[in-house]
Amino acid sequence: MIGYLIRRILQAILVTFFVSVITLLLVHLFPGGPIRALLGPRANATEVAYYNHLYGYNKPIYVQYIKYVGQLLHGNLGYSVKLNQTVTSEIASDLPKTVVLVFLGTAVSLIFGIPLGVYQAVKRYTVTDYVLTGVSFLGYATPTFFFALLLVEWFAVDTHLFPAFAPQGTTIGAVLSDPQALVLPVIAYAFLLYALWSRYMRSSVMDNLVQDYVRTARAKGASERRVLWVHVFRNSLISIVTLLGLSLPTLVAGAIFIEVVFNYPGMGLAFFQAAQNVDLQTLLGFTLLGTAATIIGNLLADVGYAVLDPRVRYS
Repeated sequence: MIGYLIRRILQAILVTFFVSVITLLLVHLFPGGPIRALLGPRANATEVAYYNHLYGYNKPIYVQYIKYVGQLLHGNLGYSVKLNQTVTSEIASDLPKTVVLVFLGTAVSLIFGIPLGVYQAVKRYTVTDYVLTGVSFLGYATPTFFFALLLVEWFAVDTHLFPAFAPQGTTIGAVLSDPQALVLPVIAYAFLLYALWSRYMRSSVMDNLVQDYVRTARAKGASERRVLWVHVFRNSLISIVTLLGLSLPTLVAGAIFIEVVFNYPGMGLAFFQAAQNVDLQTLLGFTLLGTAATIIGNLLADVGYAVLDPRVRYS
């Protein structure tokens, strides 16, 4: 396992290198260059040349990259001219609030998705199974922002049960202090994930129910409850652990739409605003953070295999 982790860390470093290079190159694909995009179309050539020299964009790309990597090694993700603060401080302020939203939404979706997926597998091809399958397909087909807008229309505008906006606090404590305003964002986030977990759990349980070890357990006199929850359930969770690890960056990306619709002050909303304002340093910092989330998610998924399935060993 140690050797495997070392290899994966080396791979992570290589992937991070390529992503950082590609990201830096993409910045230069803006029409007129990054400074022209930052200053706007009204900037004259003298201003563009001055700021290109000031930020080092007039130097060769490899020199820019070395300077950028040096900043990263010192924990400096850049400085946002638009917000007049460092990208690191912006992430430190916004990331915890996004983590709260992602954690609550994922937890709610797992609490409903996993048991209902098991239930569908046990009661497969019944009316209940077909109804829950239809709900799952609806979750797959519905765009995140559209479902969020429907929730606002139904529960905020029409019935006034919940606020139309998420908590506007600047800290985690302030966000959690207004749980009523968190209900709609969490429901919007959880519903679309529920479809994913329930469908995969249903398929996984159905596959495991026909395995030899299930017939052996039944032949030894194990009850159906024990067979299902002790033997089948653990092996079926492998697919969920894999999805959780591989979908970690997707989970964070999905929060962008939720945060924009509900004006939730997290990283998703900050990323959207940075794209609108052509805040290059913020976009670069958030992209590298997404890369780190992807790498960590893949590694956690692989480790989860070995924990849940004793047959899996890494040499």
